[in-house]
Amino acid sequence: MNTNFDYVDYLWDDKKAAALGDDQIALFLYRSNILGADLRITNYGGGNTSCRTTEKDPLTNEEVEVMWIKGSGGDIGTLNRAGIAGIYTDRLRDLKNVYGGLEDEDRMVGLFNHCIFDLDSKAPSIDTPLHGLLPFAHIDHLHPDALIAVAAAKDSEKVTKEIWGDTMGWVPWQRPGFDLGLQIEKCLADNPGIRGIVLGSHGLFTWGDTSYECYMNSLEVIEMASQFIEKKIKEKGSVFGGQKIESLPKAERQEKAAQIMPLLRGLCSSENGMIGHFSDTDVVMEYINSNDLERLAPMGTSCPDHFLRTKIQPLVLTLDKNEDLSDANAILEKLEPAFAAYRQEYLDYYNTCKKDNSPAVRDANPVIIIYPGVGMFSFAKNKQTTRVANEFYINAINVMRGAEAITAYTSLPRQEAFDIEYWLLEEAKLQRMPKEQPLSRKVALVTGSGGGIGRAIADKLIAEGANVVFTDISDDFLKEATTAYSADQAIAVNCNVTSKESIDNAMHKASLQFGGVDIIVHSAGLAISKPIAETTEKDWDLLQNVLVKGQFLLGQSFATVFRKQNLGGSIVNIASKNGLVAGPNNVGYGAAKAAQLHMSRLLAAEFAPDDVRVNTVNPDGVIVGSKIWEGAWAEGRAKAYGITVEELPAFYAKRNLLNKIITPNDIANGVFAFLGILDKSTGNIINVDGGIANAFVR
Repeated sequence: MNTNFDYVDYLWDDKKAAALGDDQIALFLYRSNILGADLRITNYGGGNTSCRTTEKDPLTNEEVEVMWIKGSGGDIGTLNRAGIAGIYTDRLRDLKNVYGGLEDEDRMVGLFNHCIFDLDSKAPSIDTPLHGLLPFAHIDHLHPDALIAVAAAKDSEKVTKEIWGDTMGWVPWQRPGFDLGLQIEKCLADNPGIRGIVLGSHGLFTWGDTSYECYMNSLEVIEMASQFIEKKIKEKGSVFGGQKIESLPKAERQEKAAQIMPLLRGLCSSENGMIGHFSDTDVVMEYINSNDLERLAPMGTSCPDHFLRTKIQPLVLTLDKNEDLSDANAILEKLEPAFAAYRQEYLDYYNTCKKDNSPAVRDANPVIIIYPGVGMFSFAKNKQTTRVANEFYINAINVMRGAEAITAYTSLPRQEAFDIEYWLLEEAKLQRMPKEQPLSRKVALVTGSGGGIGRAIADKLIAEGANVVFTDISDDFLKEATTAYSADQAIAVNCNVTSKESIDNAMHKASLQFGGVDIIVHSAGLAISKPIAETTEKDWDLLQNVLVKGQFLLGQSFATVFRKQNLGGSIVNIASKNGLVAGPNNVGYGAAKAAQLHMSRLLAAEFAPDDVRVNTVNPDGVIVGSKIWEGAWAEGRAKAYGITVEELPAFYAKRNLLNKIITPNDIANGVFAFLGILDKSTGNIINVDGGIANAFVR
């Protein structure tokens, strides 16, 4: 059997498959995962796969056929045993006896639960009858770009026959549900012996007697469609009507993107806070720079999986690629009318298509934004969702590319699109989503987060839902701190807080990765414990530069971002009890910490009109887990108090009122209190020190 493909990846590993033996469920999951690993075959969360086994009915002891299928909301690329549903096939087919037609679709989904064999099943998906009414042992329902291009092309049925002859069936567009399952069943009955079915404007069904045969059938069908499309493109000589404008160089595109993303994020967040993503791949640039962009973009996407995540159409900016973006207010004046028009058009779409029982209108802001010559942006509730939306629109670009090469691209009628987008079952799925975490939709930049207090703070903010930019001057520390996180959660940026250029670079990377910044935590620091006679100018300057100048530069750079976003924000500076209390051998450190405290109050007053809060957390005696206490500072403090370094944790615990050892996690909790709970507090101080009477603020 030929396993050499040009347009899909053959990932089947005979050794891995053999290790699974005759476990059909394991083989079905393995097939699912390798299909989902190739985004050309199916996009994140899209498609569905299934298999059949014979099981003993626990109530009758009779052997029954059970269909195992991806559950609702799952992703085949990461599918595991906990994510599937086990369904009595016969019971599912018996639902034909009670099906009342298209108006009965929502009720039918509830009846799927009466067909469950495995009590640990995931909720059955809307695609369940599409598989269950077919007789095959292994079935793939996929959304390959090449197949959707065929499905969305003008004269799709004729094109299907041209590519595969009589070996493939074709079913016109029908909203997913029980009726579509009946249409697929009829197509097979009318065309016995076919290897698969193309669903108009939707996707592909293929099957096989074994998991491997099903996998190979899927790949072969997709490969044939891909070869046909590439042949048509070569015949036409160009795609999307050829190039209209040239892209800016890569570095300039990314610079433009970082400059404009906080503005776009602010506009997209008029109803709900959003996180951003940017893409300027060759596929994206070919489309957004083309002559046909103006015609194709308003048509909208075709596959339901696409527009459910990208909205029906993107917003295309009319800014020149060489536009000077340095004057944020001037750019905002140009962008606001485009956003207003988009929102109004979306509301008109809703009001025109809504029904008496339609859910309330959702956020009217665009998800996908196109800037010709620069790239494509997406904005959604979190990084994974916005990245996936971006990927889905790239899938849609590939679909348009293929369909235009074949005949012409067609999109779903707006009413059909609306009926999917505002389907009560889709609304119910949204309502079942877990409650968002306190810091979801927020982006935090934490200095000194390669270790110690800074790392504990960054970890805490991620745990509470934030996206975090870890910064430090040590690449090794950053690598260690971020190794457990994906790029959807955090990125690491080497940043020297004494350098404006370095801080601006960190803000630039934060904006490019997440769309902007909402939270600054200045935790970078060091400590020098010497009497004044031994404190050198170098010691003094180093403390002032890292602690005080760094805080100043961070506030200055952050202001340019939060004023573009107009979403408010928060700064939490990590100072010290030593900024309030005079202690021995501490003039350089104590003075710098006192300056941090007062600068925080000054910035709280200055930034309040921007709805940006500035607060301070004062640690004391954080010895366990703190980078500062690993060197000379610990030795200096031990000497000042006439004890050994090893005695410091117990000494510091005994001197606070609660007799508690303070850890980095305690400081992180203090920071979170300002960010996630005390949302009307600014200019304030929280001492996390176990209670030091001399440090009481009032």
